[in-house]
Parts: sequence; C-alpha cells; structure tokens
Amino acid sequence: MAAVVLDDAVSGGGGGGRAGCMTSHDVVGGGSLESYRYYVSRRTVMEMLNDRGYNVADSDLTRSLTGFRTAFGQNPDLDRLTICASLRSNSKNKIMVIFCGTDEIRKASVRAIYANLLNKDISSLMLVLQSKMNSYARKELENYPYKVETFHISELLVNVTNHVLQPKYEILSAEEKKHLLRKFKLEDKKLPLMLETDAFARYYGLEKGQVVKITYRGGAVGALKTYRCIV
Repeated sequence: MAAVVLDDAVSGGGGGGRAGCMTSHDVVGGGSLESYRYYVSRRTVMEMLNDRGYNVADSDLTRSLTGFRTAFGQNPDLDRLTICASLRSNSKNKIMVIFCGTDEIRKASVRAIYANLLNKDISSLMLVLQSKMNSYARKELENYPYKVETFHISELLVNVTNHVLQPKYEILSAEEKKHLLRKFKLEDKKLPLMLETDAFARYYGLEKGQVVKITYRGGAVGALKTYRCIV
C-alpha cells in the first residue's frame, strides 16, 4: 500500500549506531589527514554531480583512498582536483568544481577565480572552501554570469543522502509540477516548503520554485510520498 501526503507528516531521520573507537591513523589509512579530507570531499562532490544528472566516470565514484593517493599524492595540488562535468541531458551545460586553498577568500580572490574562468565554457560553478569567505567576496560572486555554489569542505566529509533512513528524492520537471498542482487543485505556495538552504536542497542544487517528491519506505503504510516546494 502506498500513501501520498501533501503535509509535513514525516520528518527525515538521522541517528544510527555509534562506531567503535578508532584512531585518526586508522581513519586515514596510515597516510596524511590532508589527503584523506580531499579524497572524501571530492568523492562526495562526484556523487552529488552524478545525482544531479552530470556525466561522472564510474572510476571517480569507486576510486579507493589508496588509488586517490596514487593519483594525487599525500599533499594534492588543488588545481589537479578541479572537476568539469557536463549534463547527461545537455552536454553544453557544464559545471566546474574548484577546490580553494586555506587562505581567507576575499574580493580579490573571487575576481582572480573569475579571471581564470573567462575562457572556460561553463554554465555553473561550485567552490569548495577551506576557510571563511568574507561578505565582500560573497557579494562579488553575484557578478558572475552563472550560478555559483559554495560548500565548506567539512560539509562534504559525509554524503547526507547516504544514511539508510533517508528517503528517496526526485526533482519534478516543470511539466510534472504543473500536473501535480492541477491534480490537487493547489498553488505551489500551498505545498509544504523546503528552504533553499536545506542540506538536501543544496546537495541536489535545487532552486526557488522547484518541487521535489520525497518517498519514505517502510513502516505500516509501506510507502509514503510527500512533496516540497523550494523557497
């Protein structure tokens, strides 16, 4: 049996059991902590891009820590960690992911990044930060002619969608959204809401006005579907 709800009937669950005691040496596999952080965060970005519909090689999704260190070393050159991927549905739509250094990101830093991208044919940009970005720099990002997303590297050390209790997310197309609203005789502002700053909205790159279908499985009802409009 499946149920469809339009109100906030179920909340996403976190939690999980506690792992056994583990030293940092065990976690990083005997290598540098720096390389481990880059390995995990870059893998999460690859998973994120794949889930958004970008072309990502299987080798980038399955690469081991040892394989990463073999390819990039214990102290990776950040330029080599750069990712450029195109949408599977439209190869002209490309995103670039740049890993920034540990210095504070200032207005001049943002302008320098843009200058280096002038000859790049991209549609959006993602910056992985390791330090603070001041308000002047964030304001400068608004001058970019395409969407710019920022994630701190600490946000990418865990893929928020991989928890066993997390539901399935499906982004509705404009036509699917129209059909949904017509079916239930609603305006999108009457749907339950999800903030654009929500961790899952950010993971999937959702924008204001988009609608996502969330399917929860298990429990007495078998499957429960609900919808959220991004605000």
